[in-house]
Amino acid sequence: MDFFVDEHSIVRRIWGKADTILFIFAGAAAEFALNKAVDWLYFTGKLPADPLARLFSTVAYSRQIIFSEHDAALKAIDKINAIHKGVETSRGSQIPDWAYRDVLFLLIDLSIRSYELLEKPLSVAEKAEVFNVFNRVGIRMRLTDLPADYPHYLKMRKEHLETNLVNSAFTIDLYQQYKKHLGFARYQILKQAQLLTVPAQISQQLPLGKTAWLWPVLKVYKAIKNLKPGKFLRDALLPAQYKVQIQGMDQAYALN
Repeated sequence: MDFFVDEHSIVRRIWGKADTILFIFAGAAAEFALNKAVDWLYFTGKLPADPLARLFSTVAYSRQIIFSEHDAALKAIDKINAIHKGVETSRGSQIPDWAYRDVLFLLIDLSIRSYELLEKPLSVAEKAEVFNVFNRVGIRMRLTDLPADYPHYLKMRKEHLETNLVNSAFTIDLYQQYKKHLGFARYQILKQAQLLTVPAQISQQLPLGKTAWLWPVLKVYKAIKNLKPGKFLRDALLPAQYKVQIQGMDQAYALN
């Protein structure tokens, strides 16, 4: 069977582990809050109503593409395009291409950062492979001005971080919603995960604090994460409605 992403790809290893996906999720929650185009996510009302569900939806689409056979992955990408076109029609304007690129760029960056935080450093070739997979998604979405290769991506990613982020009323509201939907304790853990994961340009603009007290906890967790106590700890930190979904991500990886 012809898959969109090779069965032995590092991208499947990254996106096939629930722990890594949770850190990608946390980083995306931070960057979405600062993106200058976040008003598009507010337009439908879905993001402020349930920000966790909206972010999990982004994660779910990404995994669907990564683990599907080639034609099914293309259909998933086309469905994403169709959804966005519908929103554009409703609002009477177009989502800027740079906003689409921002999402691709953050998924590349957070995939690498999260895996390296929880597992081990990636080689340049493996990082380039992560870039290539998501860049192919961008090509299928017919985005303009995509980077030609991984070094070009790094340059563009830096430029995007410097020009496309702003702490706005949307940022404040989103963090209030995160706290409301997660509860105080999980909200503190979310901010710690973000502090460990996101680029400095993001953490400097958000109320994440300066002390990464989660780091020593994470070291212990990494040592026991494959044992029952580790899995219990991870599951205890998740809102109940997402436990089955997250646990299923590990199960899906085991089957691939």
